[in-house]
Amino acid sequence: MDHISAIFSFLGGYILPYILILSLLVFIHELGHYLAGRWSGIRILAFSVGFGPELVGYTDRHGTRWKISAIPLGGYVRFFGDADVASRPDGSISDTLTAEELAQTLNGAKLWKRAVTVAAGPLANFLLAIVIFAGMFATMGKPVSDPVVADIKPGSAAEAAGIARGDVLVALDGRMIETFDDVVRYITMRPEIPVEVTVRRAGAEIEFELVPKRAVTTDRFGNEMEVGQIGIITDQQAGNFRIVELSPVQAVWEGVRQTGHIITGTFDYIGNMIAGRMNADQLGGPVRVVQASGEMATLGVIALLNLAAVLSVSLGLLNLFPVPVLDGGHLVLYAIEAVRGRPMGQGAQEIAFRIGMAMILSLMVFATWNDISRLIG
Repeated sequence: MDHISAIFSFLGGYILPYILILSLLVFIHELGHYLAGRWSGIRILAFSVGFGPELVGYTDRHGTRWKISAIPLGGYVRFFGDADVASRPDGSISDTLTAEELAQTLNGAKLWKRAVTVAAGPLANFLLAIVIFAGMFATMGKPVSDPVVADIKPGSAAEAAGIARGDVLVALDGRMIETFDDVVRYITMRPEIPVEVTVRRAGAEIEFELVPKRAVTTDRFGNEMEVGQIGIITDQQAGNFRIVELSPVQAVWEGVRQTGHIITGTFDYIGNMIAGRMNADQLGGPVRVVQASGEMATLGVIALLNLAAVLSVSLGLLNLFPVPVLDGGHLVLYAIEAVRGRPMGQGAQEIAFRIGMAMILSLMVFATWNDISRLIG
């Protein structure tokens, strides 16, 4: 009985939040493709949340089969003339179509229509994140603390540089600082990278150069992450912690900014990983997403929505990577076509798609290995 209870607890606490979040993100992503495709006059054969056998579905008056499939690891929109769900052109039927029918296929539509249809999926994910963040800012306000140093950790980079209690951080590498969160966000992604710090002390601005130390932080669930730290601390009195109420327009702008922070933070991490300043074991796959979904579900709806917004941005960025099979790969092929004045040959496209599929599978295997290693480590 205890084993059965544990199974139901795992399903309800981890799997269900994961399915709900991923289904929402996939639906929005594919809805972007669908709406742009319909607007561009491209016929759509199927809209699926999930892969594999169909669980439930229906066919609308436009001939599109809307369905939920058995494997909740993604989804797809299949356009008329596609050979598969990766939107490879079906060369076997292209010669049998009329000019009017060819224009209703993804690969037979005008170049700009194809580009808009493909780009609409990732853009829909970014828009979803903005909406979620804006909704939270509009209803709960924005937590703010001033970038004032209340204390300094002994032996830290800040202490070595000469930063003192009461200093107000003004800029980092010339970028103006408004809140203490701005400081944390910037420093976190720069372990072992020299940073120019400008502080205000006794009415005068002073500049320091320091190198954030690499550190490992642990969240309340025991998950570890490598970050950069300079060793400054703020508190309620020095930072003047408060909640700032925002108008709807301000909330939307903050939603855009928050989405932008996630995008730049992602590229910072990739750059650090390539340079060897951060380990690649921070990359997570489906198992990590399941775990994170369950953890955030225990903290409430707001935490779960915040995770959904972050994952939505990540999904949009992942799909924009210039890898064949992904949306970004299609856009690269379209760019090549625009330069050459004609599309790449069918054989070359087939090779590109095979390489792209191998890259995606390799990444999934690597990320899943990280997940398993983290769980048993």
